Amino acid sequence: MAEVQEKADSGKKGKKRSKKMSVHLDMTPMVDLAFLLLTFFMLTTTFSKPQTMEIQMPVKPDNIEDLTPVKADNATTIILGEDDKIYYYFGLVDDNPEVLTSDYSANGIRKVLLAPRIRQNDKMVVMIKPMDGARYKNMVDILDEMKITDTKRFAMVDITEQDKELVLNQN
Repeated sequence: MAEVQEKADSGKKGKKRSKKMSVHLDMTPMVDLAFLLLTFFMLTTTFSKPQTMEIQMPVKPDNIEDLTPVKADNATTIILGEDDKIYYYFGLVDDNPEVLTSDYSANGIRKVLLAPRIRQNDKMVVMIKPMDGARYKNMVDILDEMKITDTKRFAMVDITEQDKELVLNQN
């Protein structure tokens, strides 16, 4: 604890001065308490758990002919482009659709995914096609949007040359 120490009088004659007292403060209990509290809080906190998203991948069929084709009325394609741009169209690429642009904001692709055209069609399949210049963050963001909008049927698909031409012609 704290201890007050007096200095002894040197025995000189003359003017008497008041005795100087020095204070010695022992900080050991304070340090012990600090480390005990630090240890307590470190051991009782919960560490942040990694956030993961479950993705169920379909089994690859033996023959490509076994795949069921998607009808144009039940298809929406989202193309992830460079510089955080999103291109999308309704229908299939063979029908020469109108390509629209969007972004990752709440008024962007989320509004498109919540539109009645997609929501009211139970057979709607959203095909996500990342371009070569798209970032990994874009793919994670679009998968988050699928989860937020509760889109049941979506697939990651390789981009075709026709899709690339549609995007180039749109710019």
